[in-house]
Amino acid sequence: MNSYSGRHIFLAALFTGAVLLIYSCSTTKTVFDSKDLSYLYNPLKSNINPRYGIFNESESKSVLSVKFFANELFFTEANPAGVPMAQMFIAVKLYNLSLGRTITDTAFYNYDIVKEAGKEEYIFQIPLNVRKGNEYMAEVKTGDKIRQFIIQAFVPFNTISDFNRYNFYATGHFGKNRILQPVVKKDEYFNIIYGRGRPDSIFISVYPVSEEIPYPPSMILPERSIVNRPDTVVALPYSDTMPVMFPRKGIFLFSISREKNEGFTLFNFGDDFPTMTTPESMLRPLTYLIPASRVDSMAATRKPKMALDEFWLGCGGGNVEKARELIRIFYTRVLFANYYFTSWKEGWQTDRGMIYIIYGPPDKLYKSNEAESWGYRKPVVKSSWGSRYTVKEDYVFFTFKKRENLFTDNDYYLSRSETSVTYWDKAVQSWRKGIVFRLDNPETI
Repeated sequence: MNSYSGRHIFLAALFTGAVLLIYSCSTTKTVFDSKDLSYLYNPLKSNINPRYGIFNESESKSVLSVKFFANELFFTEANPAGVPMAQMFIAVKLYNLSLGRTITDTAFYNYDIVKEAGKEEYIFQIPLNVRKGNEYMAEVKTGDKIRQFIIQAFVPFNTISDFNRYNFYATGHFGKNRILQPVVKKDEYFNIIYGRGRPDSIFISVYPVSEEIPYPPSMILPERSIVNRPDTVVALPYSDTMPVMFPRKGIFLFSISREKNEGFTLFNFGDDFPTMTTPESMLRPLTYLIPASRVDSMAATRKPKMALDEFWLGCGGGNVEKARELIRIFYTRVLFANYYFTSWKEGWQTDRGMIYIIYGPPDKLYKSNEAESWGYRKPVVKSSWGSRYTVKEDYVFFTFKKRENLFTDNDYYLSRSETSVTYWDKAVQSWRKGIVFRLDNPETI
């Protein structure tokens, strides 16, 4: 068979992959609420994916921003005004973690969102009462009153310092839209606003983007250190209307003093992030399936696209349709790993991203303010005693612990010592044989 009968299978498959991303059913709970939260990392179980941001406006008030995307809202004219309208609500419980998770504030808002031609996003701001010097967790429930569903999110922040990330925010330079996802692209101009005064200067510390891939979960090794020395520091006169743009990849920390090792971070991970559209970028996640040396040799060839095609066609036994199916699932998981788990490096390169790509979304998720525990269901064991049958469910759990990070509040590392059996080698071999690995159904996709 000509290996290039499927020359364009990769990009075509990538755009149709979300439907085949997940084959799981999940049950979850958290320390705040025992409700099922499986949709947190399952895009097929959530109709909307709001963005959240926190800004400490003063010592007594923080503002929660919630962004809805227009293409995810359900607009209907079935209302007294007869205009396209979405009906949403946002409910917030604010927990003071410094005082033992006591509830210190609540808020509830109804929003009748009238559709505006050409408008792609709608942002709403909710004031919260706070006190200086505390750690907080905002539990945010967002509901669609027409489609009758509720989703839940947890937004951590603190009021400990006047100089940390929660005292800054970014807006688009031209549209003045609030930037809630801390990732920008080349030629994207924005403004940085510091809310606790008007400093004379703002300092931008530039750090390199990490290229490190996490160790397999079966390997118990010391955690790799996070880059902590900038390549350069640039000082600029402060202005909240000054256009800023990053022409290259990097980690960019904004602070108001050279002596303050804290501030607001934005990332540039390249023009195709969070997707992967070039053979060179699509080769990198294969490090989870084959040795890094082989990935490097594939990338160094004159035709890396050919090497990429041949790898997936080989996994699919030479069957183009099978290769497409594998690609859809694998690279769609990469995409959503970038969406959910990006921290100081791309989401697919994190410990959570690694597990998500190889094992899929977890069947169980237990979440607290300190950690996440993911459970993957093993095959169900049935037993009988007389005329009675019992069914036993068992899970493999991975525990991810939150780590303090200068750049982000979304950094978690895998506690490898807490999982003695990972089935990692079996999972990798399954993928290489053309079978998307599932613990509870290991022989089929």
